[in-house]
Amino acid sequence: MKRRPRPERSKDTWYVSFEPKARVPGQRGLMRTSETFRNEQEAKAFARTKLADSRNITAGTLNPQLPKRSISSKQVRDWLNESEGGRHGHE
Repeated sequence: MKRRPRPERSKDTWYVSFEPKARVPGQRGLMRTSETFRNEQEAKAFARTKLADSRNITAGTLNPQLPKRSISSKQVRDWLNESEGGRHGHE
């Protein structure tokens, strides 16, 4: 029996999701957009750029990345101010 190659998994491990402040004409309801990133530093850099023109920004790790992290919109500014490599040195 011939084995099929497994689909290549994305190497992205973080996501940032946000709602644009400006709505598209004719759009109804909430619109969220998400981007994925290879590492936390790239995700933080992107989230910083979205602070001025977006709202309800969330972020986190994608499965199966461990340890799992989920950053709520209320935690984003604290997350952006964390030192590199940890949660204020508590890892």
